[in-house]
Amino acid sequence: MPVWDALDAEFTSLDAAGLRRRRRTIGERHGVNMVVDGHSAINFCANDYLGLADHPTLVEAAIAGARRWGVGSGASHLVSGHFGAHHEAEARLAAYVGAETALLFSTGYMVNAGVMAALVGRGDAVFADRLNHASLVDGALLSRAELHRYPHGDVDALDRHLRESNARRKLIVTDSVFSMDGDIAPLGALFDLAERHDAWLMIDDAHGLGVIGPQGRGALRAFGLASPRVLYVGTLGKAAGVSGAFVAGAAPVVEWLLQKTRTYIFTTGMPPLLADTISAAVGLLEAADERRMHVAELISQLRRGLRQPERLIPSTTPIQAYVVGENQAALDLAGALFAEGLWVPAIRPPTVPQGTARLRISLSAAHTASQVATLVDAINRHTP
Repeated sequence: MPVWDALDAEFTSLDAAGLRRRRRTIGERHGVNMVVDGHSAINFCANDYLGLADHPTLVEAAIAGARRWGVGSGASHLVSGHFGAHHEAEARLAAYVGAETALLFSTGYMVNAGVMAALVGRGDAVFADRLNHASLVDGALLSRAELHRYPHGDVDALDRHLRESNARRKLIVTDSVFSMDGDIAPLGALFDLAERHDAWLMIDDAHGLGVIGPQGRGALRAFGLASPRVLYVGTLGKAAGVSGAFVAGAAPVVEWLLQKTRTYIFTTGMPPLLADTISAAVGLLEAADERRMHVAELISQLRRGLRQPERLIPSTTPIQAYVVGENQAALDLAGALFAEGLWVPAIRPPTVPQGTARLRISLSAAHTASQVATLVDAINRHTP
């Protein structure tokens, strides 16, 4: 039997478990109002928390960048693919989050897959929150260090792991805002442990940049963290509305990452037009306090309005997880909402633990109170 014939059985198994993933195709976008698979729908899926992804300032910055630099960078950063636009964006991002310097990558996955291997290896240990994003798990495995996963947010368990470890070098890695639950890591306590055990602390602020801290400056500013042992990862395809990611920290540490991070060295540099757009986005993030206040009001409205608020995981961020339970029940609820023009994703294992399939509701400054009221009413009607 050809090797590919076995895939049919695997697909059947995925379908039976309600775990087969399918893409929907967007035909038009007007803020959160979209045409999806030929149907009009309000988007409650995206991580565009401040509604900047189609902001005219960013569109104009991209056009101007394309006219100045062209489209592709043409080479890796360390050959001939590093432009003035990249240098400017890195400086603006570092200043925004309160770090000495920053290094741009094409995606957040590339940061997380590459940085850990530059810091630790065989004979070392990585300590990771069990609910960390998959890219952090993959990065830890690629580093070849021993991986210890501690229960979600359990600082005491992490302390025990660190005390019992004889690893030469130690690295604590965590999301700041957890992508499927929306809660925030105890970063102050994690930093104290990193200090006590002389460990690196790597913080993935993918869902915090632009959202938490003064002027949305992210986790470092929100928790007052400033130390050469802290590495900050920010992504630019979420609240910033563009694409790409960066790692920021003390200058010698970032210089080491530039020398040793394979996912930075062995890939074509980000198109410079995107770097120009990122610089423009930093200015928008700094001035977005009204947008952040509006999102906070929408979060409160949603949590007050749902008839079964106990299904919501505690969260003060735009990520609101509404736990349904079984996979098919989550799919059915998402399908009923989509039929009414409300696009909310059903998140299932392995992304979340078995039995906790959920709607992942993403709120944005581009939503109106009326749209959130419509969503609340529909969830209440379709939830037994």
